[in-house]
Amino acid sequence: MGEVVGAAILAHVPTIMLPKETRYELNDGKEISLVPGLQKLRKDVMETLDYDTVVVLDSHWATTVEFVVSAQDHREGKYTAEELPRGMSQIPYSFKGDPEFANSLANYDEKNGTWITPISDPYLPIFYATVNLWDYLGKGLDKRWVSMSVCQTATTEDFLRAGRALGEAIRDSDRKVLLLASGALSHTFYKLRDLRKHEASDPSHIFSPEARAADEERIEWFKAGDHARVLDTMPEFMKFKPEANFSHYLTMAGALGEEANTSKGEMYSDYENSVGTGQVHIYFPKPEGGFPLPKDMVLSRD
Repeated sequence: MGEVVGAAILAHVPTIMLPKETRYELNDGKEISLVPGLQKLRKDVMETLDYDTVVVLDSHWATTVEFVVSAQDHREGKYTAEELPRGMSQIPYSFKGDPEFANSLANYDEKNGTWITPISDPYLPIFYATVNLWDYLGKGLDKRWVSMSVCQTATTEDFLRAGRALGEAIRDSDRKVLLLASGALSHTFYKLRDLRKHEASDPSHIFSPEARAADEERIEWFKAGDHARVLDTMPEFMKFKPEANFSHYLTMAGALGEEANTSKGEMYSDYENSVGTGQVHIYFPKPEGGFPLPKDMVLSRD
């Protein structure tokens, strides 16, 4: 029986890939906390925890008629971002995939009322929401990495259903899995002519006081393990345009039992701004007794 051994919401912002001197220049002469946060997470978790496969819930990989999961044996190349090639250029990546596990997800989509397609095409694009995290957390560790897309036509319920399918595939495998929800909290950018006034990490630069308050409220709920409240208040949070409709977190939540999950978040960064958007690293360790089963499995067991 497989299990999730840890989970996290992680920021992947382009700033973390800039040279140190550039980061300091943009941030009033000091380091953004996201960088030492990833370095600490690697030391505390990625280099010490017993796991086989990392699943990145990639908020930058937008598909339309289905969720897609990468199913290659191996992925290798150099990545230059179409969005910001100045800051993310020719980043080398090379890691094992997990085709057996990725292909198994197709066995659980229909029963959860969703659609998941594994794709092993070697020319399948890769995105910096995966590459940036691998560069900090996976390089040199010889673990399997798999990415799962966000379906841009999906709703909150669809993300939860995809997560339930993911959770069932993990449960029925022999894998120990780390889930990385790669994406932001509130996600509204400043307009171009104002944007460079708001590149520093201080949360006073978040796009609006209301967005900052909504982010900080949810961070406190994550720290308390109150995932039920986060899920119950999704309609309110959607007013602040969380990245990719918060798909990265919602899919992770679906895999971890949704409101039954009470894992308390551990902060691995400060809450920071990135040109108006809310960024943070929060790690959820496996609770005593393990994460809850996916919701539909719990229901069928009662």
